Parts: sequence; C-alpha cells; structure tokens
Amino acid sequence: MLTLRPANERGHANHGWLDTYHTFSFNTYYDENHIGFRALRVINDDRVQAGRGFEWHSHRDMEIITYVLEGALEHKDSMGNGSVIKPGDVQFMSAGNGVMHSEFNPSPKEPVHLLQIWIHPDSRGGTPGYAQKTWSHDAKLNRQCLIVSPGGDQGSLTIKQDARVYATVLEKGAAIHIPLAAERHAWLHLAKGSLQLGQVRLNAGDGAAFSSEDRIELTSLADSEFLLFDLA
Repeated sequence: MLTLRPANERGHANHGWLDTYHTFSFNTYYDENHIGFRALRVINDDRVQAGRGFEWHSHRDMEIITYVLEGALEHKDSMGNGSVIKPGDVQFMSAGNGVMHSEFNPSPKEPVHLLQIWIHPDSRGGTPGYAQKTWSHDAKLNRQCLIVSPGGDQGSLTIKQDARVYATVLEKGAAIHIPLAAERHAWLHLAKGSLQLGQVRLNAGDGAAFSSEDRIELTSLADSEFLLFDLA
C-alpha cells in the first residue's frame, strides 16, 4: 500500500527567523491523521535565518537525527559536545533520560536548510549519547547509503530502535530499485529535486509511506536527494 504525503499539505509555521514545515503533528500543528509513521515521529523541514537559531532546550526519550541540506548549523549540548554540521554530515543524538542542547546558524549572511528527525526509541531512559559522521557525495550517489541502523552496520550511526535510515543522491535520469523485506514498512522523504514513483511524480518536500510492498522503483526527473526510513 502506498500513501502519499504532499509537501503542500504539511503543517507550516513562519516565525521570521524560522520557516518550518511539519510532515507530522508538531508543536501547535496537530493532525490526527498524521501523528507519525511507525516509530518515526517527526520530520521537520527547517530554514533558519543567518545568526539565529534554537536556544537551549531539553529532550528525553527520543532518537534525534539532524541532516543539513544547505548552509551550516552549530550544535552545543549538555554532554559537552560542540560542532558545526554541514551538508554531508549526519548528527545523531540519543536523548535518553534527558539532554539539553542549542542549535544556531553561525553564518552572518546565509540561511541554513536542514531536516530535524525524531524516532521513538525501543526503550525509555538510559544515558544520553552523541555521534556525528560525514558521508561523501559519491557514497550516496545513485545508491542507498546506510547512515543510521540499530547495529551500526556499514559504519552507520547506532540507534536504539529497529530502524534503518538511508540517504541517496540520484542524478537526473538515474533509476534505483529498492527491495523491501516482508513485514517491513518504509517512509520516503524527498529533500531535493523530483522523482517518478510509478505514475506519481514526487517533488521536494513530498513524502510517501509504503506498507506490504516488496520494492520501490524510482526514476529521477532532476538531480534529487532523499531519505528512506526502513521501519518495523
């Protein structure tokens, strides 16, 4: 079964310094039909203006992935970590029994475009954790690149959930065939570009849920970048 989540039907809020779209219910945006998908709880498509950002705030009992598409994002947290995340970087934070952090756009001129992703952990509490890794453009080019998995497979970041996250950059005209295991579910988020999915055209910001499907076949209509979540 295929279910589409068009970009223009997502929740939206423009706070001036932050222009954000919510794939699933978040903050003041609530849609009972879009609370999340399996363990996937949040995909926020954020654009943060130069010199602005999220002040110190807390999280707990959530696995948090930050994926920067354009620009840079400066991160600091109560575990003592500090870094600047750029395109190609993937940041992962397991909030565990509680962590505080802040995220700012360090550029004096350029906005930053990023995806904030939350996934429910398979158990509550525990010690918070942090990891960050860079994948090259070529590592994702016209192939699935595993960036998050429960076992840290293929050098991916380790998550406390039966979930695997793949990043793909697909050149215009390229095609990819993604097999899905029985009893698994998948969510595709198109971050950039345009894809043909059967008779459906997906554009930037669109999402698609897959259940009881044995494969996903995609053709790129323009240079594209997407994330695929393989979920129990």
